[in-house]
Amino acid sequence: MTESDFAPGANILLAGTPAPDFALNATPDQVLRLSELRGRPVILVFYPADWSPVCGDQVALYNEILPEFREHGAEILGISVDGVWCHAAFARDRNLHFPLLADFEPKGAVARQYGAYREGDGTSERALFVLDAEGIIRWSFCSPIAVNPGADGILKALDSLPGKTAPPRAESLRQDTAEARP
Repeated sequence: MTESDFAPGANILLAGTPAPDFALNATPDQVLRLSELRGRPVILVFYPADWSPVCGDQVALYNEILPEFREHGAEILGISVDGVWCHAAFARDRNLHFPLLADFEPKGAVARQYGAYREGDGTSERALFVLDAEGIIRWSFCSPIAVNPGADGILKALDSLPGKTAPPRAESLRQDTAEARP
C-alpha cells in the first residue's frame, strides 16, 4: 500500500484499491479467508466493539436488511478487535446471521491494513468497505465513532458495482420461461 491508497482525513483505503487478503477466526476453530469469497461482492464492516450501543444498533440494522444484501449476491462480514468468544455471545444475543471476525491477535492487524485501527484506544474505526467480485474496493466510508452510518451508502455502492445485474424475481422468471417456449 502507498499513501495515495488511503482516503483523505479518514485514513482508510480508497475505492480502486485491491482489498488486502486476510484470514480471521469466525469461531474458535473456523478461519475465514477473504479470498474464499472471490466471485461475489463483499461488505466489510469494521466496528469498535461488541456490546456498545451504537455497534449493537449498527449490526442489528445490517442483520435486518440482510436479504437486501443477499439480493445483490453480497456477503457481509463484521470485524472488530474483540475475541471469538465475545463475538459468539454477542451474535447469539443479537440473533445475527452473518459472521463476526476476530481481529484479536495480533490485535487490530487487519484493521491496520485497511487504515481502520484507532491507535489511541485500541479499537477499530467505524469503517465500511464494499468490494467487487474481484476483490477491489469500490466504496469506502469512515463514520464518526459515535454515529451509526446506516446502510444507504452500502446499498448504493452495491447497486453501482460493475457488471451488476438485477436479481431475477419469481414473476419475471415465469414470464421469461413462458416466452422461451415455442
